[in-house]
Amino acid sequence: MGILEKIKEIEQEIARTQKNKATEYHLGLLKAKLAKYRAQLLEPQGGKGAGKGEGFDVMKSGDARVALIGFPSVGKSTLLSMITQTSSEAGSYDFTTLTCIPGVIRYNEANIQLLDLPGIIEGAAQGKGRGRQVIAVARTADLVLMMLDSGKGEIQKELLTAELEQVGIRLNKGPPNIYFKRKKAGGLGFTATCPLTHLSEKLVQLILHEYKIFNAEVLVRDDCTADDLIDVIQGNRVYMKCLYVFNKIDTICLEDVDRLARQQESVVISCGLQLNMDYLLELLWDKLSLMRIYTKKRGQPPDFTDPLILRSGATVEHVCHAIHRTIADTFRYALVWGISTKYSPQRVGKAHVVSDEDVLQIVKK
Repeated sequence: MGILEKIKEIEQEIARTQKNKATEYHLGLLKAKLAKYRAQLLEPQGGKGAGKGEGFDVMKSGDARVALIGFPSVGKSTLLSMITQTSSEAGSYDFTTLTCIPGVIRYNEANIQLLDLPGIIEGAAQGKGRGRQVIAVARTADLVLMMLDSGKGEIQKELLTAELEQVGIRLNKGPPNIYFKRKKAGGLGFTATCPLTHLSEKLVQLILHEYKIFNAEVLVRDDCTADDLIDVIQGNRVYMKCLYVFNKIDTICLEDVDRLARQQESVVISCGLQLNMDYLLELLWDKLSLMRIYTKKRGQPPDFTDPLILRSGATVEHVCHAIHRTIADTFRYALVWGISTKYSPQRVGKAHVVSDEDVLQIVKK
């Protein structure tokens, strides 16, 4: 029996098993086996570099990378052509895009790489279509832009999220609050700092045994599930931000547009009528947590033409490294103008956290 058949068999058994206290151990074991088989399925076959696929190995460039994914014919190529200088073939038929097409969004003086990936179909996680290559590229992005047809958005969102979940991409979630460490001896050390409703020491032990782990330290700090524990054991999960883009709002009624627009992490647009594109770019900037830092030399005005693009939470030391790797060694102090200071200019050290559009002057020893 092949891996695909084993996966299908386990999925069917999970679906027909009633979920209650009596079956939680059995379901936990099934989920652990399922995760193992899915991991095997996604491993490259045929030697080093196998399974990449022509046109998918795109060099990462710019200040951030965004993966544009969605089902065929939802408007991905049209969006890429509209918000970048790249032309991606658009058509009214499925699978117009067959390879990964990179484009660059120029916004707030930043260069954001946008990858138009071929349409994902159901079963992509099992390798149908070119799903495996598409998902491999999506894992390297800083943000997923999920393009949805407004008329079928709810169903498409569920199916795409499920496909990405199967290959270890978790959208708009943080890592489970579980500490896990393998040991050479000593058996299982299990501790929970809060009441658990989904996990028990016995279930943790059964799941670890499925992975042939008999000596480990497990500390659960939240009411986590068996799926959370499996994610931590696998150790290859990617936790990514996602922005849901509902296209073709000109084809649905205003009540539906309003309902979709109010959903969390969502934006409604129409590529055909070029509606709401500015707001989409604004949300994209916020989700990527990017900011601009302007520099100035003593006695001269700030250089507002070429800012440094950094992530939120960056410090003066990060700014030094972004300018040149040797500046931090000769750093004495910095003068900062902007909202990160109590007054302008304020003399600060390396640990000072900067904010968007701060102006910074570095004074060296």
